[in-house]
Amino acid sequence: MDFQEFKNKKEEHLVGGGIEKQKQRKQKGKMNACERMYSLFDSKSFVELDPFVTHECFDFGMERKKILGDGVVTGYGLINSRLAYAFSHDFTVFGGSLSLPFAHKVCKIMDLALKQGVPIIGINDSGGARIQEGIASLAGYAEIFHRNVKASGVVPQISLIMGPCAGGAVYSPAITDFIIMTKSSFMFVTGPEVVKEVTKENVSFNDLGGAQIHNEKSGVAHFVAEDEQECFRILHTLLSFIPSNNLEIPPRIDTKDDPLRENDELNFFLPSSHTKPYDMESLIRKVIDNGDFLEVQKYWARNIIIGFARLDGNSIGIVANNPEVLAGVLDINSCDKATRFVRFCDCFNIPLVALVDVPGFLPGTDQEWGGIIRHGAKLLYAFSEATVPKLTVIIRKAYGGAYCVMNSKHIGADYNFAWPSAEIAVMGPEGACNIIFKTEIANSSKPNEKKVELVEQYRAKFSNPYIAASKGYIDDVIEPIETRKRLISALHSIYRKREEGPRRKHGNIPM
Repeated sequence: MDFQEFKNKKEEHLVGGGIEKQKQRKQKGKMNACERMYSLFDSKSFVELDPFVTHECFDFGMERKKILGDGVVTGYGLINSRLAYAFSHDFTVFGGSLSLPFAHKVCKIMDLALKQGVPIIGINDSGGARIQEGIASLAGYAEIFHRNVKASGVVPQISLIMGPCAGGAVYSPAITDFIIMTKSSFMFVTGPEVVKEVTKENVSFNDLGGAQIHNEKSGVAHFVAEDEQECFRILHTLLSFIPSNNLEIPPRIDTKDDPLRENDELNFFLPSSHTKPYDMESLIRKVIDNGDFLEVQKYWARNIIIGFARLDGNSIGIVANNPEVLAGVLDINSCDKATRFVRFCDCFNIPLVALVDVPGFLPGTDQEWGGIIRHGAKLLYAFSEATVPKLTVIIRKAYGGAYCVMNSKHIGADYNFAWPSAEIAVMGPEGACNIIFKTEIANSSKPNEKKVELVEQYRAKFSNPYIAASKGYIDDVIEPIETRKRLISALHSIYRKREEGPRRKHGNIPM
């Protein structure tokens, strides 16, 4: 047996595109592809597959440039003691560009992950398709995309962007469930040079597709990390809330937080004015286990808050209006943001909790012409379609169609509660009085004072939670300090929920 050849090939594989290129990576503060895999997985658990694969291109002198592994490291290991499969692009090998054998390596681990029902993690750092291979490279990308779609809603798929991700390469991460970008990474379909040539715009890599852009403006990414180690920490935390596949329930953790705990601050949490904003994130943290909240897409469409938390150790997904931004109204982006999150939670058996303070949909031609009707319908569809346990607490405003959309009893919520401060109506008291009492206000000798009087009368008589509760649309009006224990009690009572819809291939969500 020639062990020396074996050792030589192993050493050759470990240096990827060469010692000099590896040094350049170190100087930039970046790990190489193998180091990233060791950082991703629990200590000593990573097992590599296909280290000896090489490309099969014989054009443009490529036959003299065969490198073991061919630009991607693939394999499996444990993350928080749970099995996962992963691939890591090696930028030192042809700029991490994708060949057909490269694609087949990635497809192999995706197929294995699907067979076993475990997460797929992709570490992206690639210049895109390997031009020397032509259409074969594009075929490889398409095979990966196809598997991304097959795996969607079956196993969690998470993309870590740690360098360039350009051209057709962006569509695999875009199909996955979550994208975590380091601050030095970027994603775009067409680069700055092409943009300049076609549109005459001068734009940098970061301004076109940097991490901050995709976390704040486009909504493509879900998290931004300072560096690669923080990227892995975010990933590990995220996976702790999620089951390995769609047939399992999320892992339960003993958080040591008393399920009967009451927070006296909640009774005095809301401002005296009905129009004054307050910190919804702070409210969330006072209710959940240990204040531990992993917010998703924190910087995009900030008028709605989404994220993961726990109640009595059980994972939940939270959707909450944010009164501090646009008064918490629903607009195009916030509807899209919440819709995808609701559908993810439903795919992976994570109960949903909606905290509602919504004055309606954002008015204006930009929203109407941009299709707010269609986008609002997506969120309505997502909550209606979801079969996981669904709980709602109306904190303050719940007006008009937005009341219906935000997980109301009428679209299938299991338990709906309201604080005594809740205002549930077709519209706000001011708007309603402007219509109902238009003549009476106009004919008054003191119209402003008359309007204030009528608004308060309307609020007391119609804009309160007791009318909805009298019809069974609200299961109970609860004291704010009870919110945590009532949600936990409701969750325990409905956790074994099983609900099946009519047989169909799939619904037709208004995209």
